[in-house]
Amino acid sequence: MTFDDLRVFVAVCQTGNLSAVARELACTQPAVSQHVKRLEQATGVRLLERGPDGVTPTLEGRVLYAAARDGILGVDSALRQLSEMSRGQTGSVRVTTGATTIRNFMSDAVVKFRQRHPCATLEFHTMISSRRCFESLTEGAVDLAWVTIGDTNPGIEQRPVMDLPWVLAVRDDDPLAHRASIAPTDLTEIRHIRLPDNAVSRIHLDIALNRLGIQLAPETGVADWNTAVLLAELGVGHAIVPALPYSSAAPDRPLRFHPLPFLPPLTVGWAVRGWETLSPLARSFANLVEQQCQSR
Repeated sequence: MTFDDLRVFVAVCQTGNLSAVARELACTQPAVSQHVKRLEQATGVRLLERGPDGVTPTLEGRVLYAAARDGILGVDSALRQLSEMSRGQTGSVRVTTGATTIRNFMSDAVVKFRQRHPCATLEFHTMISSRRCFESLTEGAVDLAWVTIGDTNPGIEQRPVMDLPWVLAVRDDDPLAHRASIAPTDLTEIRHIRLPDNAVSRIHLDIALNRLGIQLAPETGVADWNTAVLLAELGVGHAIVPALPYSSAAPDRPLRFHPLPFLPPLTVGWAVRGWETLSPLARSFANLVEQQCQSR
């Protein structure tokens, strides 16, 4: 019993005529009869009755017809969806990101993706760390993860997209605000607003500072870069964060961002289970994000 046997049998039940099905399938009537015979041999029952006006399904044939018809309709629908997905017309892309990712790296890409694939959906899962993003990938909960590129993870491929230099966010009335530049020793004076211990960007920063012999005492802790910048604006402390357009929405904010060129940049990009197995839609969105980052 094959899928083709079932498809031919359904066509015969619907038309009631072996010759008509043969013409539709561009084959011979004996070939159509052979499909039916294989089904009868596999099921052990007679499926069709022949009459002067054609063929009709037996009681057993009607049972198989109902099941096969519904199954074929479902398979045909699934095949159409798969075809549409392969052409990027519909489907979904599941992305896991940090809290600041969409605004800073993906806003233009989201708009272009919606324009190119109006029937597709984007699902965003916010995670507080790259490690949780890796876990979501491993569990199969998402297709793409935007992460801080770091140590290799078994079964995960990483693709660097851009390097982010570090800056020091200070309030305008802070003594450090109007210095021409910031030296490594100046960081010993700051009230450090720290990211969580499990954040990969925090680990990268700590390693870079340790190599310079700098130990910072934390004043407070936050969950993401935007919050760190906000607290720096409120005068709570100083934030060492990647250079992003934190003040683009409000250029009059009382903040200064000093470059810290002595710190190695933070590399961010994509992580996936496998680029070869990624859906066309997911690849499309990943490419659009990369184009947005390259145009910055």
